[in-house]
Amino acid sequence: MAVAFFAAVVLVLVSPNIDFTVWPAALLGMWGIIIATAISALFSYQPSLSRLAILVPVLDLLALSLFRAGTGGGASPFSSLIIIPVVWIAAEHGRRYIFIAALGTAVALSDLFGFGATATQNDLLRSVFAPVIFAMAAAIINELSRQGRVQVESIRRLAEERELMLRGAEDYTKRLRENEAQLRAADKLTRSVLDAVTEQSVIGTDVTGRIDVWNPGAERMLGLIAAETQNKRFIYEFHLDEELDERSRELNYPPGETVLTPGFSALVESARLGTPEVRQWTYRRTDGLQLAVEVAVTRRVNDAGETAGYLFVATDVTQALEVSRLKDEFVGLISHELRTPLSSILGYLELMRDDADDPLSDEQMMYLGIAERNAHRLLRLVGDLLFTAQVGANSFSIDVARLDVAPIVRASIESATPVATAQNVSISATVLDGVAVVMGDVTRIGQAVDNLLSNAIKFTPRGGSVAITLTCDGDNVIIRLTDTGMGIPAGELDQLFSRFFRASTATRAAVPGVGLGLTITKAIVDAHGGDLDVESEVGVGTTFIVRLPKAADEVAAA
Repeated sequence: MAVAFFAAVVLVLVSPNIDFTVWPAALLGMWGIIIATAISALFSYQPSLSRLAILVPVLDLLALSLFRAGTGGGASPFSSLIIIPVVWIAAEHGRRYIFIAALGTAVALSDLFGFGATATQNDLLRSVFAPVIFAMAAAIINELSRQGRVQVESIRRLAEERELMLRGAEDYTKRLRENEAQLRAADKLTRSVLDAVTEQSVIGTDVTGRIDVWNPGAERMLGLIAAETQNKRFIYEFHLDEELDERSRELNYPPGETVLTPGFSALVESARLGTPEVRQWTYRRTDGLQLAVEVAVTRRVNDAGETAGYLFVATDVTQALEVSRLKDEFVGLISHELRTPLSSILGYLELMRDDADDPLSDEQMMYLGIAERNAHRLLRLVGDLLFTAQVGANSFSIDVARLDVAPIVRASIESATPVATAQNVSISATVLDGVAVVMGDVTRIGQAVDNLLSNAIKFTPRGGSVAITLTCDGDNVIIRLTDTGMGIPAGELDQLFSRFFRASTATRAAVPGVGLGLTITKAIVDAHGGDLDVESEVGVGTTFIVRLPKAADEVAAA
């Protein structure tokens, strides 16, 4: 607008046919344009004032009205300059600016300020007709401007969306790179760990048993390299068929259930159901040799939590089993060799005690009693050693008969009472008669109860107590024995039933024993199809819980 107006002023000054007819009006018009230009510059540098920008074209229209009046009024050649502010006003957002543009045109084309000659009929007609035409033009401009704004806004939104998508894609790509680097690092670490495991074989499979992981330990144990097995062999090919068949029979699949590969199912059934399993198997090497192994089977899952395969970690226990067998043979041999001289010693001690021809003095009888007690103690130890050897060789048997457990428990309490009294340990009992009937060996069950009761008394300090209860729970007979003794550390409970194991609390307190009683008790309970649990807290006490299945007729009667 400023450039066009400046050109108009220059044209008036240089053209002989155009002159300033009313200098005050023309001068006011010039100042109006100068002020409008200054305000426009101010608004350009102060975006916060942009909402007032409509004042600029309105001021332009007033200034053009004055300049037109000062350069000939209706005959002024500069009336066409009105189109510039009209276009500006019409392009604003909103239909009201069409009427503002028409009104501004009418003001600019009229002699509003009283300058110039009296208006003619043509001037009046022009002041009416021109604003209508300008209003129509303003309506067209306003609509085109509206459509342009809609398109610009749409393009702006698309650009923002594309920018957001691009930024998201960049972030996603960055995360992918980071995840890829983490996966590479994790894969490298996993491979390093697998390669470092040389004493155990680690074999991974898919859900069908096809091998996809084969570590150096597996190479050493089974005699094949990874390239010969991965995606080429199945895990069950290295197992004995008879062991797989036996395991399949144990699982006893329901009738009609189809198993894709029975041999593989026999290996992974427990893991498939969510319970990791550790079991002894026999591996068959490519050269025909067989290895006794202990295999831990766990389930591999994908990101969705679905089964993606299985992991088999095997440890060669061939040498350990052989050592255990030799140890059992040695213990059995020693036990047999010791039992004969001990029986002879006890026999001769009895003869000396009963010799009426040459009776012993009281002091000699005391010495003889000490020797006899220790010989009986040694004989019991030899019996325990022999029994544990039979347990290890799975060769001990039980004489099964229908029996009531209550008299057995009472007999054990009666036998233990003198020892408990000597150690100032009280025994309380709750025993139900006639309901605790099981199928079992009276001697072995008595031995198990004796072991638990003697242990409780032995590990309970003076002034403590031992409580034993005999109850029934559903299909089971429950023997619960609780003491207020020194307790067992939680980290040692899983070793408690191992042969010759003694808890750290027992060794610190120098409680005598060799660590065979609980091993024997566990074996007896297992042989009767029962279960032996233990709960303990150091400094508080220990509870042993024996569960024996009721006799079948008792279960049916219940």
